[in-house]
Amino acid sequence: MADVAANHRYIVDRIHEAAAQVGRDAGEIKLLAAAKSQNVDAIRAAITAGVRLIGENYVQEAQAKKQEISNPVEWHMIGHLQRNKAKAAVELFDVIESLDSPALARELDKEGAKRGKKVRTLIEVNLADEESKSGVAKQQVKNLLEETGKLSHITVEGFMTVPPFRENPEGARRYFRELAELRATLGDLDLPNVVLKELSMGMTHDYRVAIEEGATIVRIGTALFGARSH
Repeated sequence: MADVAANHRYIVDRIHEAAAQVGRDAGEIKLLAAAKSQNVDAIRAAITAGVRLIGENYVQEAQAKKQEISNPVEWHMIGHLQRNKAKAAVELFDVIESLDSPALARELDKEGAKRGKKVRTLIEVNLADEESKSGVAKQQVKNLLEETGKLSHITVEGFMTVPPFRENPEGARRYFRELAELRATLGDLDLPNVVLKELSMGMTHDYRVAIEEGATIVRIGTALFGARSH
C-alpha cells in the first residue's frame, strides 16, 4: 500500500507553495481525498494523516465504507447523482458536489424537508460542454441558482468542475479562471440559500494551478493513495 501519510505531507506542502505563489492563505484550502475504489484501510490512513473531507463517486460504495468508518469526517458526493439515488445520498453525504439540474435540486430539497435539514450542495459546471461529463452548462447556472433559491431545504455553497484533461496542467488554467469569474459574477445575485464560497476544482494532475486560480477544495486521489489497482 502507498505511504498515505507521506503523500499527504507532500501534498500539503505543495498546497502551501501554490497558495504562497499568489498570496493566498493555505488555511482556506481544503484537501478532499477522492476515495473511489480505495479500501477502508487506505481511507483510515488518510484520516489519520489529517484528511477531513472524503469524496465518493457512487452511493453504494460510500454506503459500504461509511458502515466501517465512524471518524468525524465530512463525506462529499463527487460523482454524478441520479435522482432516484437522492434519498440515499441525503442520508449518506454531508455535501453533494454534483448538483446539475432543477429536478435534482427539487428531489434533494424534498429529502431534506423529510429530515428537517438543509442539504448542502455545490453546482457542477461543465465548462467545456463535454458530452462525456455531467454538469450544467455555464449559461444555465444562473437559472439553476434561481430555481434552487426558491427551495427551503437546500443550500448552494459554490461550484465544482472537472475540466478537459490536458497533458500540461497549464491547459486547465482557463477553465479554473472561468469558474472563479463565474462565482464572482453570480455572487452578487443575493438569492436565498445561496452563498457561493466554495470552488471545488483541481485534482492530482492540476491542483496547484487550480489553487493559483482560487480553488478552496482540491480533490486528490492518485497523489494521495497511489495509482488505483482497478
